[in-house]
Amino acid sequence: MTQRYDAIVVGGGHNGLVSAAYLARAGLRTLVLERRHVLGGAAVTEEVFPGFRFSVASYVVSLLRPEIIRELDLPRHGLEILPLDGTFTPLEGDFLWRVNDHGRTMRELRRWSRTDAEAYEEYGQLMVDMARFIKPILSIVPPDPGRIDPRPWLPVVRLARRFRELPERHQATFVQLMTMSAADFLDQWFETDPLKATMAASGIIGTFQGIRSPGTAYVLLHHYMGEIDGAFRAWGIPKGGTGGISAAIASAAREAGADIRTEAPVERIQTRHGRASGVVLASGEEVEAGAVLSSADARRTFLEMLAPGSIPPEFEAEIRRYKFRGSSGKVNLALDGLPDFTCLPNAEDLEHLRGAISFSPSIDYMERAYDDAKYGRFSRRPYIDMVIPTLVDPSMAPPGKHVMSCFVQYAPYHLADGEGTWDERREAFADTVVDTIAERAPNIRELILHRQVLTPLDIERDLGLSEGNIFQGELSLEQLFFSRPVPGWSRYRTPIHGLWLCGSSVHPGGGIMGAPGRIAALELLKDKRAA
Repeated sequence: MTQRYDAIVVGGGHNGLVSAAYLARAGLRTLVLERRHVLGGAAVTEEVFPGFRFSVASYVVSLLRPEIIRELDLPRHGLEILPLDGTFTPLEGDFLWRVNDHGRTMRELRRWSRTDAEAYEEYGQLMVDMARFIKPILSIVPPDPGRIDPRPWLPVVRLARRFRELPERHQATFVQLMTMSAADFLDQWFETDPLKATMAASGIIGTFQGIRSPGTAYVLLHHYMGEIDGAFRAWGIPKGGTGGISAAIASAAREAGADIRTEAPVERIQTRHGRASGVVLASGEEVEAGAVLSSADARRTFLEMLAPGSIPPEFEAEIRRYKFRGSSGKVNLALDGLPDFTCLPNAEDLEHLRGAISFSPSIDYMERAYDDAKYGRFSRRPYIDMVIPTLVDPSMAPPGKHVMSCFVQYAPYHLADGEGTWDERREAFADTVVDTIAERAPNIRELILHRQVLTPLDIERDLGLSEGNIFQGELSLEQLFFSRPVPGWSRYRTPIHGLWLCGSSVHPGGGIMGAPGRIAALELLKDKRAA
């Protein structure tokens, strides 16, 4: 007998789980269907090697919306975020080390440049002001520029009024952030090369762009909008890995009455008379529903899960033009000890290892890494964002052992002719990452017990992210707000009545944020009340 629900959520990533929690809290009979054996999507913790647990893909948290934490009471469901302290940039014979202690960071910057130390305080306050100004957009439902109804534009009008009230300098800065490259924007403020390179790295995360590419200054601001306990630009590690976030949201959803199934891949979203009517699983099982919400990306939802001809040709053409261009890889290492950096040898205090470790020594280094990717090669010397979570959460590895997370750019999904396939190049890519680390911490090779390598192709196959793009589509300016995923269809609804998007392919985009899942659910509930 066919089961029936009020709503089916396709995909048990964190956004899908958020949608399910809000729908179930509102009294809708809700089902989540996750194709893998574990919940979380890219926000997942897995014991890849015996005793070693990894945040396999996403590895830090900052953007998770405070209203979701509060409304779903996630701490009661086990969410605990452990702070990461600062960023350590190892160099040849020296280092740059910024920590959460403002006084210590100022002393470190003065060691490099008194001018930069003075500018850093002003820059930090200005970016916080910019983040506070733009942050409300994370909760806005984008208006449809093609419709006359003025009501959806009211939040944008309020934002425009706030913009007019900003000091003239803030207005100019906002325009710069929307149009400039991260490197050029930072050049206006600082002279220290490693400082600019490390800060500019936030502008390229998950994009197929270099730090000198226009538009990357916005991605820099996007990451400034993160906060932990009200502190902007603060980053943390969820206790138990990023899967701890997904587990807490899933617990809240189950408590509200949602059903959640794993190992239940959706083969097809069913439609009847132009309306979503349910799903068919890979097993052949059919489940009916009044609404279907897909947390899969736009390409997988519309081009793989729907029968051909289900969507209008012009809409399909726009979806095919939507850019993914995955550019990131991940190398997770199980270690027998800790790396010893030659720039700070035999350090008894491990404090410099407790935050992010950024392989970003210079602007030219970062741009050369992008040059390789432009021509279809993984970077010979990549940008690496390294974290050793066991220094703040020892439960992730056996006593005396450690896990190390290495987020890597660039690793283009599409390799050039003659470069081989990603299946052929996977180990060479991992070797390049280890070699790059070994230039600064030579003992790393002897510490490695196991390694897990995720190329963009692995991220696509294993986690269901098209072309391995960690944000379900690039965060480029032409793919933001009312153009995400395509103009005219940014309001979580789709051309198929009753089919909704609730993943990072819609506004406000990627990161462990939860906002797309929350807004999509609230919009669905609003439509039901109006019906």
